[in-house]
Amino acid sequence: MSLLTRRRFLQLSTVSAVGLGLQGCAVPELANLVGSATEPLNQSLEELLFNPQKPVPEYPPSRIQPNQLLVNGFSRYIPTLDPDQYRLVLDGAIAQPLALSLPELYQMTRQSMVIRHVCVEGWAAIVQWAGVPLRELAKRAQLQAGVKYVYFQSADGYYESWDIASCLHPQTLLAYEKNGEPLPIPHGAPLRLASPIKLGYKLSKWVTRLTFTQAQVPPDWLTTPSDRLLATNKALYNLSGRLGFWEDQGYEWFAGL
Repeated sequence: MSLLTRRRFLQLSTVSAVGLGLQGCAVPELANLVGSATEPLNQSLEELLFNPQKPVPEYPPSRIQPNQLLVNGFSRYIPTLDPDQYRLVLDGAIAQPLALSLPELYQMTRQSMVIRHVCVEGWAAIVQWAGVPLRELAKRAQLQAGVKYVYFQSADGYYESWDIASCLHPQTLLAYEKNGEPLPIPHGAPLRLASPIKLGYKLSKWVTRLTFTQAQVPPDWLTTPSDRLLATNKALYNLSGRLGFWEDQGYEWFAGL
């Protein structure tokens, strides 16, 4: 991270705070204008303040809200993946490409956490997740020098990308358990992203592939939209960005909490 002067930090903080404040007031036209102008600064400040090694405080199991986590997404299509045939593919800028079965994933380090899931739509839920830390998968895949991003492919056609530091955060998991039970299909079974450091739209469900890249360039599987994506979201799909489904519609890319 480059050094930041005190003056620059105050500039980022002030403009970011103004933007956030106006987005919460009852002047939508002005809020939209300020939001567009300050989003790059908000994102820069989020990245600057992010500590990739600092765990987020967790909640006791007594605080779990079992009925608060809503099922929402970019379409009504909910894929059902055969657990016996499922493979999690890891490729891209790695020394050891992988295609891991569910039994192989279950044998890896298991981590459990009780965290708050925050949706950009304004609701939140305290949830217990358990699964494989993404940093363990990255370690097994042996990242090449200079890896900066990870692209996530989902069985429903959804796609996302993260910065590598967020992926390697100690509380970023590929989860296969929710609230002490196997992950339900509507919530992303057999494997979904779970983390307390990102907004909900970054937490892809039905994850089937991780592609590690050294530049923010879409991998081959994202150069054209999937049939499922076109069939359900022709009006929304935007080929210009390919940073993430909702990011390509104008949402912030870093989306940190």
